[in-house]
Amino acid sequence: MTIQKHPAISETTARTRTLVLVRHGQSEWNRLNLFTGWRDPDLTEKGLIEARWAGRVLRDHGLTFDHAFTSKLRRAQKTLDIILDVMGQAGVPITRDEALNERDYGQLSGLNKDEAKQRFGEEQVARWRRSFDVPPPGGESLKDTAARVLPYYKTTIWPMVNAGQSVIVAAHGNSLRALIMDLEGLTGDEIIARELATAAPIVYQLDATGGVLNRADLVTNQGGDDGMG
Repeated sequence: MTIQKHPAISETTARTRTLVLVRHGQSEWNRLNLFTGWRDPDLTEKGLIEARWAGRVLRDHGLTFDHAFTSKLRRAQKTLDIILDVMGQAGVPITRDEALNERDYGQLSGLNKDEAKQRFGEEQVARWRRSFDVPPPGGESLKDTAARVLPYYKTTIWPMVNAGQSVIVAAHGNSLRALIMDLEGLTGDEIIARELATAAPIVYQLDATGGVLNRADLVTNQGGDDGMG
């Protein structure tokens, strides 16, 4: 599938089947390079600044939202709250659901990459991190994450977008990868290789079937944590 990518958002795009995806700002565990998953650290000061910047960018592009979705984890919830507040849209209805939570890293949660390599071996850790369908012990693969994210998107989020509502989803690196994989028709290998910067909004304009007409990456210079949550 060929996706048109434009740096600017037209007025038509801003009003028609618009879906915005944004990963949360840097969390305390991102800063420490820890596998986070379903653990619930707060944003760092940098993460707060990133969220405010994302809000200004979205506001300056003239976007408005009818509904917002986020996970049950506070780093995503706080990022969304800040974005909406900066945009002057704090009254937008918000739905919070664990279907949008980060990938569960199981026994890797709370470990940094070096600790994980010492405990499980470098090759095994690399396989868990860079495989689409191989979960760590007690955790989820990206395939498992997609199995809960995509049904929720198709039954709850997409109907709103298809009805003409403008929707923002503030979530996590891997829950958003699951959505992007479906939206852009990517393979497991392709989506595993996709890095998502923190607090960097991606604006999609969708057609009546849910296919992507246009994608605009509004911020391209934010940092990331290599998909650890």
